[in-house]
Amino acid sequence: MVIEVSSRTRVLSILLCGVALLTAVPQAAAGADRSADGGKSGDGGRKVLTIALSQSVDSLSPFLAQRLVSTSVHRLTYENLTNYDAGDGRTIPGLATGWRSSPSKLTWTYTIRANSTWSDGKPVTAHDAAWTFTRMMKDEKAATANGNFTANFRKVTAPDARTLVVELRKPQATMVALDVPIVPRHVWEKVGDLGSFNNDKEFPIVGNGPFVITDFKVDQYIRLKANTSFWRGAPRFDELLLKFYKDGDAAVAALRKGEVSFVQGLVPAQAAALRKAGRIKVNDAPGRRFLALAVNPGARSRDGRGFGTGHPALRDPAVRSALFRAVDRREIVDTVYRGHAVEGEGYVPPRFGAYHWRPGAEQKRAYDPRRAAALLDGAGYRRSGGGPRLGKDGKPLSFRLLCHATDPLETHIGKYLGSVWDDLGIDTRLECLDNVTDPWLKGDYDLAFDGWSVNPDPDYVLAIHTCAALPATPRATGSTDNFICDRVYDRLYARQIAEYDPVKRADLVRRMQSRLYDTGLMNILLYPNAVEAYRTDHIASMTTMPAAAGNLWGQDGYWSWWSAVPAEGHGEDTDGGSATGVVVGVGAALAVAVLVGVAVVLRRRATADARE
Repeated sequence: MVIEVSSRTRVLSILLCGVALLTAVPQAAAGADRSADGGKSGDGGRKVLTIALSQSVDSLSPFLAQRLVSTSVHRLTYENLTNYDAGDGRTIPGLATGWRSSPSKLTWTYTIRANSTWSDGKPVTAHDAAWTFTRMMKDEKAATANGNFTANFRKVTAPDARTLVVELRKPQATMVALDVPIVPRHVWEKVGDLGSFNNDKEFPIVGNGPFVITDFKVDQYIRLKANTSFWRGAPRFDELLLKFYKDGDAAVAALRKGEVSFVQGLVPAQAAALRKAGRIKVNDAPGRRFLALAVNPGARSRDGRGFGTGHPALRDPAVRSALFRAVDRREIVDTVYRGHAVEGEGYVPPRFGAYHWRPGAEQKRAYDPRRAAALLDGAGYRRSGGGPRLGKDGKPLSFRLLCHATDPLETHIGKYLGSVWDDLGIDTRLECLDNVTDPWLKGDYDLAFDGWSVNPDPDYVLAIHTCAALPATPRATGSTDNFICDRVYDRLYARQIAEYDPVKRADLVRRMQSRLYDTGLMNILLYPNAVEAYRTDHIASMTTMPAAAGNLWGQDGYWSWWSAVPAEGHGEDTDGGSATGVVVGVGAALAVAVLVGVAVVLRRRATADARE
């Protein structure tokens, strides 16, 4: 079966009409838990800033949390030694007011600020930081989320309450970018098994950031109150309420009605509709995230044991190269994202110019469906006429593609990929789940949509592809992203982490991205913009990061929510606007079902087995 590019573009456009139509049919939104207030005042005129979320919390433990929503909450509730300037991302003081290194760069001494207190009134000291780091060094479970930062530590001590000393085995370039939340020792030393403790049973949770977590219900809400003793000054909002919406259209409806103050992760049609709404401002900025297609290379642990059900054909570089030469990234950016993204190349987004890398013309896997088919033919994956392409075992090639059920754009891209790979004779089964974590950790996937937010210092997202990040055993949980273990990449990683010269280190980071690109195991599709919106009758102003064309949600710090200024009159009882123009629930499901049916007709599938 052959589908012309023009027809495929039409398919993507029709699929996206499903999102566009959701802004055209009025219907009331189904809100989240009614016990959690919306954008109106809670008690006695308290100013509540309500944020709509779509991602579930993986853990409220800083030792375990890896999802963006969880780490964003931890930036609000715990301080790192250093922070990033909201204007340009440079390192600035956080819990530490200053630092110095020995001439050998093997000993680093930090001065801990005297005006930081835990929310239970106890002083924050260097002993808290020393305990946090030492526990990560000695307990592999405590190193689950951020172990790359302490793997090279030899010893951490606190000679006194204001002095922290870190001794290294070898030089480490991230010593002023240790993105590790410091926890209160007097609370956490009572915890036995850090691998099973999610820090979500007793409230309020003791912290020292600008906000304190006071309540949490899984997939319903997180409530935080302002920390009035925060050393930088108390936030202007009395409370933050993070409400979970499984349906993005329901979140948009809640924004229109004034039930929430802020919504992130907007699809293009939603953003376009909200731009026409009153009292709502849309922020569309270059993002710090990438969207990739990750390949299961054959999941294995550090002890050498393999596990999971990854397809063996994907261990063949020719298959991986063919799959991604059949993908037109530009078409996805233009048609699915309507230009609210940048075509993917290197691993680090272009927002971080010093580290961003792009392949040269000879290295680039350019869009070329004919060459993709030729690669498969040459590697022995034969196809007879328009039938299925056969694997080395003589069975038709069929791959599972894991995606997030809560992300409509992933679903649309997944259907497009199924179409272009069907042209190669390869069947694709789109598996969109509410919880992708379980099959991911078990290695029970072939391909998967993947994405990370990158920090100004990219070490963390580089470290998750090293051999050291693999789980210790098949049943353990490592920090690995998709089980990559490449010795060439590892040697480059070891060199960049020890390089203090910023120019030389940036060159090594770019070489790492080149190597990762060549493996074909992480294929960057695009860099999505941060498309978000807030009510101007709730929020008068907020700080973006960076200052020029920056984002609000998912910052490398707490700047947006700490700096947010309530709009005049916010907290009084108002109607909050109209929900007209949004379809949710059953109506949305019916609209999508009709559109999927139309898409199937246009795609002219050859056989019933080829459908998603």
